[in-house]
Parts: sequence; structure tokens; C-alpha cells
Amino acid sequence: MLRKNPLITLLFVLFLAVALVACGGSETTEPAADEAPAVEEEAAAEEEAMDEEASEEVAEEEAMEEEEPAAEEEEPADEAAGEVDCASEDVFCVGLVTDVGRIDDKSFNQSAWEGVQQAEAELGVAQINFVETVNATDYEANIRLFADDGYDVIVSVGFALGEATLIMAEEYPDIDFIGVDQFQVEAVDNVAGLIFNEDKAGFLAGALAALLSEGEPIAAVLGTDLVPPVVAFNEGYIGGAQYINEDIEILSTYHPGGLDVAFTDPEWGAATAAQAMDQGAVVVFGAGGNTGNGALTEVATREGLYCIGVDTDQWETVPEAHPCLVSSAMKLITPAVVDLIEAAMNDEMPAGNFVGDVGLAPFHDFEDQVSDDIKAQLAEIEAGLTDGTIETGYNPGG
Repeated sequence: MLRKNPLITLLFVLFLAVALVACGGSETTEPAADEAPAVEEEAAAEEEAMDEEASEEVAEEEAMEEEEPAAEEEEPADEAAGEVDCASEDVFCVGLVTDVGRIDDKSFNQSAWEGVQQAEAELGVAQINFVETVNATDYEANIRLFADDGYDVIVSVGFALGEATLIMAEEYPDIDFIGVDQFQVEAVDNVAGLIFNEDKAGFLAGALAALLSEGEPIAAVLGTDLVPPVVAFNEGYIGGAQYINEDIEILSTYHPGGLDVAFTDPEWGAATAAQAMDQGAVVVFGAGGNTGNGALTEVATREGLYCIGVDTDQWETVPEAHPCLVSSAMKLITPAVVDLIEAAMNDEMPAGNFVGDVGLAPFHDFEDQVSDDIKAQLAEIEAGLTDGTIETGYNPGG
């Protein structure tokens, strides 16, 4: 008879215990099996929601496709885009073509454009627009853009556009043209040359500069001498300074470039102003679009010196020059443009030349630095220029 081995018995007992534990472990996973239907239900719900969302998107796309014909019918309506039919007799439109100085030159072109904007606001002009000239060869083409669209008035800004303006005026006799700084040798029925006595404005600026300088040198940084109004400003400036002090030293410099660059070179303006100040100039007159603006801002970097702007009140347009900007030699371009547009609207625009007003801008922050004696002398000079008892010395034909 065989005897039982205690070791074998112990191993057999352990095997049974492990087996029972394993079976018990499988039973503990049953609740997870119970959760499986819930997971399957959630997945099914999500799939159903995605199907519903896709169906809605398809429905929206179909609805949009059905509405497309209506949208196509609205697109050609120019009024919806802010455009009007300038060729209509009941609609008055004004276009402006700049020279190469750009619309935001803070001087000449900008003043003319502000006049057009004022006419829109105050006179009921239906539409205004502008074209900036990049190349001088494009003057006629840029004017033609407005002429072919039926604009009623076209403002061309600058002496350089004079020839192109006359050519277009002949080709489009039913359009009125305002040529800013364009002297008319012969009157043309549909052209008004808006001109100014720049020499008188320059004379006042020169007198102010000489009075402020107290015998020290003064300077002028200018655009090209190919443009008569620029020459008039300079000759008047020299005349006004010498009216106060015939021995005063005046450092006057024209830009050496042509019409395409002379008014758009602030770096040259700044360098020329710096050179003049290094030579002792205590007042600098900047007259040449952005070129002149470069001179003004350069003077503003030197403490205790003065600068004088041009064309408009540049206190409002060149804030960088505030530290030195005592005044500006103004051509009142903005109100003159408004007056001529109003005349054109009333079929009363003058043919030939229309002379706008000139004067000095306010002294702003320098009001207290300009003495009452200086103000009195300037007022006396302005009165003399108006009644003809004082002459500027400028001779455009000489």
C-alpha cells in the first residue's frame, strides 16, 4: 500500500486555491460587461447626431444654391457699392488729379483735395474721387479716367498739369476744369486757372523771418525753379526780408532735380536745411511739398530756431515741426477750390484766371514770442501789399 507524500498533498491544495482565486477574479469583471450596452448606446447616439448635423448642412447648402440667382441680380447695382452714375444730368461729380506730390503731401495737393471734400459736404456733390499721378507722362490718361466716366468738374493740381488740362478741356468741352496754379495765357470757356500771388505770401514770410532773426542769416529750402509759383515764393521771401533789413544774409537753395523728384525728396530738404543752419541760419522757410517738409522737421531738431511752412497752415499738417513752426505762407487753396466748384454747379464758373487769397497762418504756440511790434509791422506790410503801396519786387516776365 502506497503512502501519501505530504509535499504532493500540499502542492495539490495550493493548486486548488489558485484556481479558485482565478475564477473569483473573472467574476469581478462582470459589471464592466454590464456597461458595454451603455457605451454602445452612446456611440450610436453620437453617430445619429452627426448624421443629423450633416443633413442640416446639406439642407443649408441647397438653400444657398436656390438663393444665388437673387444675389447675382444685386451685384450690378453700383449704388449698393457707393457708386453713382456721374454721366446722369441729375448727378454732380468732381474728380481730382494730383501731380507727383501725392494726395497726402500735407501741403499743396492735400489742400486742393480738402477743398473737393468740403464741396461734397457743403454743396451736395454726389461723388468725389482722386487719382494720384506717379509718372508725369500719365497726366492726360489720369484726367481721362474721370472724363470718360462723365464727371462734371475735374481739378488738376499743379503747374505741370497745365498743358494736359488744356488738351483734355478741348476734347471734353462739356466738362469744367479747375487748374490749380495754372496761369491761363488765353481764356478757355471751360477752364479756370486758380492762381495766387505767391510773391505776396513769400514777402510776408520773409519780413517775419528777418524780424525774428535780429540780423542773423535766414534760409529758404525750395522745390524746383522750373515751377513759377515756387520762384514767386522765393523772390517774395527775399524781398520781404530785405524790406526789413537790406543787408541780411539769405541762403536760398532750389532742388536740383526735375518735376518728378523736386517735391518728393524730404531727405534732400533735411540735409539742405541742416547745411544752412550750420552756416548760421536761424530761420528756415520750407517751400516744396514733402521736400520742404523735410526741411521743417530738420529745423525742429535744433533748439531755439524757427521755421516757416508753405501753402497751408502746416501747424495742422506737420505736427513734427511744432517745436520751430512759427507760421506758414499760405495760399488759401481750399476755399478757392470750393468757390470754383460752386460756380461750376451754378453754370457760372469763370473762364481764364481766378486769383485766390494769400496770407500768413496764425502763430499758434509762438503767439507770445512774436512781439506786438512785429505783429504791427506785419499788419502794415500786408495792408501795403493789398493797396499796392508796397511792391514785392517779383517780376514774372523778367
